[in-house]
Amino acid sequence: MKKKTLKYISLFLILTSSLFLLPSHAYAQKKDKETLKAEYKASPLYQGTSVGIEVAGAGGYLLGGDILSSEIIVQTNLKNRFLPVVEIGYGKTDVINDANDMHYKTSAPYFRIGMDYNVFYQKPYLPGYLYVGLRYGMSSFTYDASGPDMTDPNYGGHITVPFADLGVKSNASWLEGVVGIKVKIYKRFHMGWAVRYKMRMSVDSHENSNPWYVPGFGKNAGSSFNLTYNLIYNLPF
Repeated sequence: MKKKTLKYISLFLILTSSLFLLPSHAYAQKKDKETLKAEYKASPLYQGTSVGIEVAGAGGYLLGGDILSSEIIVQTNLKNRFLPVVEIGYGKTDVINDANDMHYKTSAPYFRIGMDYNVFYQKPYLPGYLYVGLRYGMSSFTYDASGPDMTDPNYGGHITVPFADLGVKSNASWLEGVVGIKVKIYKRFHMGWAVRYKMRMSVDSHENSNPWYVPGFGKNAGSSFNLTYNLIYNLPF
C-alpha cells in the first residue's frame, strides 16, 4: 500500500476518534435503547437537505498541485439513516511529465450519484455521525496528449514525426466506496471528511494514446484512494 494512502487513512482515523471522544453536553442526554428506538420510529421520513462544497482538491491545486478538482454536493436525509446524494464537479489538469516530456491537458465536469448510510442513526445526541456509502461516477471529456518528435524506423532514423493527439474524446465510469464523518460546527454549518476507494469500470482509449487523468476519478489506474474535505450547510426546510 502506498505511503500516501496510509497517511490518508491514519489522518482520517485520528479525526474520527477525536470527533467521537470529545466531551459534549449532548452525551449527558443519552437515553436508553428502547426510548431511542421509539423516538426513531416516530420521527419523520424527510429530515432535511444539505448542500456542500469539496475544498481539499482546490486547496491542493492552489498549493502547487497539478490537478484541480472540486464539487458541489446535494444530499437528502431520510429517517436520519439513508442519505441519497448527488455530486457535480469539475476537474482539470495541464501537466508535463518530467520523465518523458509528455504533455497532457484536459478539463471537464463529472457527476456522481449514490447513497450513504448513517451508522449512528439512533444516536442523535452525538455531535456528528459516521457513515458508509457507495457512488457511481461518470465523466465525458476531451483531452490533448503531445510529446517529443518520434523517429520513423522505416527511414533509417532520419525522419522525425511530431506526436500530438489533440481533441481526443473519451468517456469514463467508476464506482466508489466511501467512509466518512460529518460534524456540526455552528448552527446549520457542518464539515466532514471522507476516505474514498475508487474502482475503475471503463475508460475509452484512443489508438495512439490513453487518458492520463480522468476528471472526478483521478489518475487513470485500476483503483485509487482519495481524501475529501467538505464544508456543508443544512437548508432550513
